[in-house]
Amino acid sequence: MNIKDVQAEITAIDQELASIDNEASLAIIKKLLNIVELLVGENERLEAGQQKLRDENNRLKGEKGKPDIKPNKNKDISSEDERKKAEANANTDAGKGDETTDKDDSGKKKRQREPKLPNIKIDREVICPLNKDGLPDDLESKGYEDVVIQDIIITTNNTKYRCEVYYSPSHNKSYRAELPEDVRGQGEYGSGIRTLIPILKSECNMSEKRIWGFFQNFSINVSATYISQQWTNGYALFHQEKSDIYRSGISGCNYVQIDDTGARVKGVNQYSQIVCNPLFTAYFTTEKKDRLSVLGVLTDFAPCQYIYNERSQALLGTFDLSAKAREAIDAHLSVDKPMNEAEFQEELAQLDSLGVRQKTRLSEACAIAFYQQQSDFPVIGTLLADDAPQFKLLTENLGLCWIHDARHYKKLSPIVPIHQQILADFRSQYWAYYTELLKYKADPTEDKKEWLSNQFDKIFSTTTAYDDLDQRIAKTLAKKTELLRVLELPELPLHNNAAELGARVQARYRDVSFQTRSEKGTKAKDTFMTINQTAKKLGVSFYDYVYDRVSSQFKLPSLADLIAQKAQALTV
Repeated sequence: MNIKDVQAEITAIDQELASIDNEASLAIIKKLLNIVELLVGENERLEAGQQKLRDENNRLKGEKGKPDIKPNKNKDISSEDERKKAEANANTDAGKGDETTDKDDSGKKKRQREPKLPNIKIDREVICPLNKDGLPDDLESKGYEDVVIQDIIITTNNTKYRCEVYYSPSHNKSYRAELPEDVRGQGEYGSGIRTLIPILKSECNMSEKRIWGFFQNFSINVSATYISQQWTNGYALFHQEKSDIYRSGISGCNYVQIDDTGARVKGVNQYSQIVCNPLFTAYFTTEKKDRLSVLGVLTDFAPCQYIYNERSQALLGTFDLSAKAREAIDAHLSVDKPMNEAEFQEELAQLDSLGVRQKTRLSEACAIAFYQQQSDFPVIGTLLADDAPQFKLLTENLGLCWIHDARHYKKLSPIVPIHQQILADFRSQYWAYYTELLKYKADPTEDKKEWLSNQFDKIFSTTTAYDDLDQRIAKTLAKKTELLRVLELPELPLHNNAAELGARVQARYRDVSFQTRSEKGTKAKDTFMTINQTAKKLGVSFYDYVYDRVSSQFKLPSLADLIAQKAQALTV
């Protein structure tokens, strides 16, 4: 019997359930239907595993496995449609949207277009006179009607500097005139070329070979070696700019968001960590994505330090270390004594009774405790992330993404019709509650806060006839504090989309370049992606900003200063 036959039989049973009056019989049937769901899911997993074994067996015999042909449409677990609908409903109820003007005749939301002309820079004006031949004699002038044509000219600006040279016979020495200050000591390429390399690399996602081809098209005689060396070694001043952006960004907002995605460095898989809030977006590449690596990102890779105090002891309790291990640690480590990496590793080596996992947890607890009590670097109070374990316990408060939580409900694939209806009904409740949270963000009050907290308990304490759904609901209930962090901090987003959008930038870069080949190249990639994405959030031209720094003009304010100004304006 295949899955379709099973579904047909279950549909027939489902239609007969309404006629059963005996509660005990009905309860037994519901249990059996849940067992069917369990067995169907297990059967699908076994079939997938069996097919992998067949494919591997065929490959070992020199044959080909089953072709990996993707279905026309994979199961969609995205909740973006539901999120957008909830936001539209919240805005409508709050009077921010007008259904009569925001939708077209088909009911679809109209695209909001901003006028282009006010933002277009006019470089020259050309008067177009009217040819009056054959027109009436009583014409009256009504001024002009403006038509703006946008265009761009890419042309070389090669300059031959003829530097005077004088020779002194008495000193047996030649004297040559200096080059102008803006090109002095910058090699044979000007600011325009040195600015275009990071622009084409970071904004246009062009490989170094394609950048070389771009320059060749405009008769710029530049080598691929120069482009590579300039990318990795020619922009050292921007690394400090990135650090300043990061420090200013986490200081200017009550929260930061974080996510990670894959990166490849010198043939090894690593991770790109994306940290952001409305003021900035920053990128950091790490070898691992464990808790200590993420902590290093939060401190901009400052040297890790440790302290054993009340906070670290509380964290060890959270990590469920055994009483014997806790006693050994208490007996050996001095309380409230800061330690650098070398000192801590020396102390750790003497704790022979601890296993590898216990030492890792102790390192995490002491490093987190030091981070939260130090004052040299801004301490992040609230971190918004998905439910990955490496993001937990690093900050005083953790907020979780509702969209990530909603995906788990969309992954459920019941085959029993009554379970399908139960799931659909619950998901409707889920998104209705999400809409209420959006309304609270727009107008937070104590009454709404209390109501939302109580309503959360009511919705996520629900028991249904669908066991898989009940298990999922219980997991959401266990994350109440983190999911409802917005009740204490209304400006906190309900989802982590901003960090995920930042991760897409890294993913597109990875699609083009596949990997970075050196630590310097990785650092340059992270730095310019940070500057580019932050400049966009601040409304600054990435090209103008890079050119200003490369040409040593420094007329534009730093992005870090602009972040501080924007943060101050947001708090007023």
